[in-house]
Amino acid sequence: MTLRMGNVLVGVDDLDDVIARLRTHGAELVGEVAQYEDGHRLCFVRGPEGVIIGLSERLTASP
Repeated sequence: MTLRMGNVLVGVDDLDDVIARLRTHGAELVGEVAQYEDGHRLCFVRGPEGVIIGLSERLTASP
């Protein structure tokens, strides 16, 4: 039996900073950073072991 993890999305305060720091550890951006209206910036990164995670930066304050 193979166990798999589903999708993982991590909230971050500064998406550009996190991407830059992860790149120094061998991570690479998968595709591009996408912005959804004025609410969020999202992207996916692949780590050196091939694991892909999503990163999300909230651009607007919570109601």
